[in-house]
Amino acid sequence: TLFMALGKEISAEPDHANLAAAFGKAIEAVAARGKSQVGQKTMLDVLKPVHDALLQGKTGAEIADLADNAAAATVPMKALRGRASFLGDRSIGHMDAGGRSVALLVRAVVESIEGQA
Repeated sequence: TLFMALGKEISAEPDHANLAAAFGKAIEAVAARGKSQVGQKTMLDVLKPVHDALLQGKTGAEIADLADNAAAATVPMKALRGRASFLGDRSIGHMDAGGRSVALLVRAVVESIEGQA
């Protein structure tokens, strides 16, 4: 959903503003599909801070580090949506897999674009 929505919104030669707007729309699509929001221990807990950092003009390395920290911040949370929600209280103490996957993707994109992160 993230990539399909991003592909529909992003221009052929995106600038910073277009990328940020397209990424925001893609995040909205993910939230709608999962009927979820930030704070429910999902990939949104990483996507939203990454989007905010992008809007603030943070560097790629700062955004990649922020994504890692946001994923780590899901550890003490109880999953309320997504696959991990079936675990209930047992989800506490474990990093959200979707959040970690997003953090890895963000770092890979940054490294691809900037050559390092």
